[in-house]
Amino acid sequence: QVQLVESGGGLVQPGGSLRLSCAASGRTFSRYTMSWFRQAPGKEREFVATIRWNSGSTLYADSLEGRFTISRDNAENTVYLQMNNLKPEDTAVYYCATSGRYYGNIRAYTTESGMDYWGKGTLVTVSS
Repeated sequence: QVQLVESGGGLVQPGGSLRLSCAASGRTFSRYTMSWFRQAPGKEREFVATIRWNSGSTLYADSLEGRFTISRDNAENTVYLQMNNLKPEDTAVYYCATSGRYYGNIRAYTTESGMDYWGKGTLVTVSS
């Protein structure tokens, strides 16, 4: 079992920045690819970013336009999401997730069906 706990959400003005954290416990964190998803009010959950265990490969949703950066610290069992130039449409609950399965194609970690473990989420509200 893997436990994931997100933190760092809150209220921020448009153009501002936030850094989300996801602390993992329960198994060997360093071996797992980690992903961030988000769910805006009234919408389906969508992929945001993913990072391989060794930080060698990352993938982002096209809609982010380079504003977000995913990173990880395996020594701290934590994955981060740095969000810059935030927009009102970034308002959502942000979830981190991981899978107990290895996929050769990193794109498998961009789908909900590919993930096995989820955190409870942290709310990000972008508003003036």
